[in-house]
Amino acid sequence: MYKLPLTVIILTRNEEDNIKDCIESALFADEILVLNDDSQDRTVEIAESLGAKVIKRELANDYSAQRNFGIQNAKHNWIFMLDADERITEELAHDIKICVEVNKDICYQISRENHFIQGKVLHGVLRPDNVERLFKKEGSFYEGIIHERLHSPYQKQKLKGRLIHFPYKTWEAHLEKANRYTSLLAKKYHEQGKKCSFASILLKPVWAFIKMYFIHGGFLDGKLGFEFCAAHYFYTMEKYLKLYSLNKYKGRI
Repeated sequence: MYKLPLTVIILTRNEEDNIKDCIESALFADEILVLNDDSQDRTVEIAESLGAKVIKRELANDYSAQRNFGIQNAKHNWIFMLDADERITEELAHDIKICVEVNKDICYQISRENHFIQGKVLHGVLRPDNVERLFKKEGSFYEGIIHERLHSPYQKQKLKGRLIHFPYKTWEAHLEKANRYTSLLAKKYHEQGKKCSFASILLKPVWAFIKMYFIHGGFLDGKLGFEFCAAHYFYTMEKYLKLYSLNKYKGRI
């Protein structure tokens, strides 16, 4: 059976609930490379049973380094970067096949749609975003410990198909990620010398909620839209509380 000369790279840690559907959506690719960070569940077993190549490597909170390691170890020149909680739709798979076979020097962007058991979110904080995921290996690399960005020497072009994203199964998972990200961002801002007054702690979260709920239309997604915009308020507050504490008291309360 013909396989597309493409390497799909997936970062994992305890993803046994996601990895099967994720890999099955990418089985048209010749190589599926899973970079596993010390999973204690059946992630590795499931991935290998589906034909994926698994490399064990510690993430160490550096997503760029992990993705760059994957790029360096990819078998093919064309790379698709896929997260374990994402699925490639049939329409997107069709577009990917065409792009790889045409083989133009282009870095492709894909729209990513967020889904939950209660429905999907199309506005506000989790409105569909454009992510650069299909690119050529040569000259491409990621930069940034958190909210990492792909640097590619090629011009960008958007594909029609979408990624389906299942970002959080529970509020506990959401809060755990928010706590980790706000700590990393506060540390990054502190190292960059960014100032933070007490007024910032009061006003920036309010503006964050207004921007997401009204300007970006979070209210159009009903209850879920409000919940995620409210969570974004607290996410913003926590980020600046941590920065203020780092600047004033070396992180202590």
